[in-house]
Amino acid sequence: MRLVRLLFQRMEPQLHIHTNVDIANIRKPYKRLDEYFGTEHLVSHEPMGQFKKWFEEAVEYIDEPNSFCLATATKDGKPSSRFLLMKGFDETGFKFYTNYDSRKGKELEENPFASMCFYWSPMSRSVRIDGHVEKLSEAEATEYFNSRPIDSQISACISKQSQLVPNRQYLLDQRQKYIDNGLQVQKPERWYKRLLSFICITLVHK
Repeated sequence: MRLVRLLFQRMEPQLHIHTNVDIANIRKPYKRLDEYFGTEHLVSHEPMGQFKKWFEEAVEYIDEPNSFCLATATKDGKPSSRFLLMKGFDETGFKFYTNYDSRKGKELEENPFASMCFYWSPMSRSVRIDGHVEKLSEAEATEYFNSRPIDSQISACISKQSQLVPNRQYLLDQRQKYIDNGLQVQKPERWYKRLLSFICITLVHK
């Protein structure tokens, strides 16, 4: 089962927080002037072609190159962000999954514009994609859901995203019900596949 996240709401400060770490002077050297990345180094002047090349290179160096930060906002501009896993990309855009009841799911319903950002630290590269998000077909979502490991399927069914649960035992008890029922798991109705169609792609090589 995946980890349960902890949610802390803003309160009046109870402690004076101070760190001895000299944060302002944390820095690392990047490339020398003669190691710059210019347009002549692009494999494609079409952004998706260049992303494809960088992503395929990232697969060789990084454990989860498909991990990205998704930023969404309410219709009145209150932002939130979280890390997800990209589950595909092509000329139409970037594909990932969400639960409608999660904060990101609700925000995308009222404001379908979002930004996703990949950071591949070992390669000193990052990619930001700004665009419009839409739902894809139920059939695509169901096909992928059924291909997931059984524990991942159960986790998607019992975890009420962005909602409080009594304790960890509650989740274990819910999981046990699926086991006792012979592991008959169906995709939650409010679990969707989404596509971010890009408006702008920014590729950064430090």
